[in-house]
Amino acid sequence: MATDIQVSFEFFPPATEKMEATLWRSIQRLAPLQPRFVSVTYGADGSTRDRTHRIVRRIQTETDLTCAPHLTCIGATREEVLATASGYWDEGIRHIVALRGDTPKGVTKYVPLTNGFAYATDLVDGLGSIGAFELSVAAYPEVHPEADSAESDLDNLKRKIDVGATRAITQFFFDTSAYLHFRDRCAAAGIDVVIVPGILPITNFPRMLKFAASCGTNVPQTLHQRFGGLDDDPETRRMIAASVAIEQVDELRRQGVDEFHFYTLNRAELTYAICHTLGLRPRADEQELAS
Repeated sequence: MATDIQVSFEFFPPATEKMEATLWRSIQRLAPLQPRFVSVTYGADGSTRDRTHRIVRRIQTETDLTCAPHLTCIGATREEVLATASGYWDEGIRHIVALRGDTPKGVTKYVPLTNGFAYATDLVDGLGSIGAFELSVAAYPEVHPEADSAESDLDNLKRKIDVGATRAITQFFFDTSAYLHFRDRCAAAGIDVVIVPGILPITNFPRMLKFAASCGTNVPQTLHQRFGGLDDDPETRRMIAASVAIEQVDELRRQGVDEFHFYTLNRAELTYAICHTLGLRPRADEQELAS
C-alpha cells in the first residue's frame, strides 16, 4: 500500500444529461481511492459558472469528497467573484483553485475588467477577505504561453504564493525533466509550497494535441510515434495511454514526488489504473485486508 501517496482529480461540468451520467459514474469509481480533493473547472469567460456551481454543490452534499471549485477572474466583477466565494464558504467549502482563467474563443489578448480581479495574484489576495481558504494555483513547467519569459513566469508564481496560495498544480506535461528542472527553480526562488504535477491521461490524442498547443506543452516525437496509425484502434490506444502515464508517474515517484493531480476529462478508467499502479486501493479492499 502506498499510504504516502496523495492524489486529486479534476472534473469539468457536463453539458448534457448523458455527460452528467458519465461524470457521476467516474466520481463513484474514483471516490474510494480517497483523493485529497476533487476540483471542478470553470469554462472560458465563466461560461460554465452555473453548471460548475451545481456540480460543486452536488459533490458537497451527496459525497464525502472534499470539493475544490475553480474560481477565475475573467467575466465577473470583484463583487461577483467574492460573493461566489462567500457562498462556497457558507456551504462548508474550504479549498479553492484560484486562476486567472482562459479567454473566450476568438479573443487573442487578455484585457482585465476594470472592476474585476486582474490576475490570479489579485484573486488569491482578495479571497483572504472571505476566509482562510486553502488555495491552489496554476504553475507552468514549460512556461505560460503569454509570459514574457521563464523568469517572469516564475516571479508571477512566487507572487501568488507570497499573497496566500498554499499549493501549486502544474499544467500537464510529458517531459519529466522539464518538471524536475522547474521544481528545482521554484526551490531556488524560495517557493516553499508543494509543486504538484498535473497528469493528463491521453484519452484522445488529437484532442490532447490541441490542448498542448494552447497551453505551451511540448509533445515529444516518441508520443506521436506511439499513437500513430491508431485512429481506428481504440483498444490499443487505451493500452498505450495507460503505459505512457504509468511510465511518467513511476519516474516522478522515483524523483521523490508523492502527490499527483489528474486531469480526468470526466473519465475514470485510465486514472484509476494509474492510481492502482501507484499502490492506491479502495477503502473496501483495505477493510478486507484488515479483517
